[in-house]
Amino acid sequence: MPPFATPRLTRYAESELPTEFGAFHFVVYREEDSHKEHCALVKGDVQGQENVIVRVHSECFTGETLYSLKCDCRQQLDIAMMTLEKEGLGAIIYLRQEGRGIGLGNKIRAYALQEQGHDTVDANRMLGFEDDQRSYEIASEMLADLGIASVALFTNNPLKVEALAADGIQIARRLPMPITANVYNEDYLRTKRKRMGHLLSISDAKPREGS
Repeated sequence: MPPFATPRLTRYAESELPTEFGAFHFVVYREEDSHKEHCALVKGDVQGQENVIVRVHSECFTGETLYSLKCDCRQQLDIAMMTLEKEGLGAIIYLRQEGRGIGLGNKIRAYALQEQGHDTVDANRMLGFEDDQRSYEIASEMLADLGIASVALFTNNPLKVEALAADGIQIARRLPMPITANVYNEDYLRTKRKRMGHLLSISDAKPREGS
């Protein structure tokens, strides 16, 4: 993995973090130009290891904190944490880029457009954004700092695989992440598969509570 000519972030703080899924080593990184903080949850000694299970995950306040049913973000994060605990080795790279990079407020504006019948792709475009505005250079630098030699990337998004590989990350294989839909997000999931190229296996939607 090639060194970065001009590092964009520094390892700022770290500690052990017990969670309901198990204990992780929690590392916080700070971007030099913006002071935005990203983090890594690390399981086991990943330094120099090959074929390490890695999830590169973008922040989702609505799904992970407020338990929104409109997306699959919390489900993916939970699956990743449970898998790392089971395997005993791996890392989750958690990036602060809400709403596929458009921010929380614009994400909610996109939700409002979806309520009018537009899908997630068209809603972003109507607001003047690309389908997906995320970038992964910071993730690549974090993986380099952790010393992971090659990764088994936990993702359904082929563009994420391409972006990380272009930044010099050695990707040994892609691990699919099966998702169970619910009645609020099944159209969103099918749009990700049909219009955004996600290699997504979707189980039948769960019924609404009380129905």
